[in-house]
Amino acid sequence: MTKYVSVKFLQERYECSRETIYKYMKEYGFPKQIKLTPGAARWDLAEVEAWEAQRTVAE
Repeated sequence: MTKYVSVKFLQERYECSRETIYKYMKEYGFPKQIKLTPGAARWDLAEVEAWEAQRTVAE
């Protein structure tokens, strides 16, 4: 089962602003958001964790 997380969840996880999350998407290959409804965008937690793992290996 896919778990979706909000931008607020990501802000708390990375201790950063909303703008930083979007910067990560644009500049660092952070997973794209998924539009569930016109007013609700979420991220697939498995994709976020895979991105984290990739970054950890690269550092």
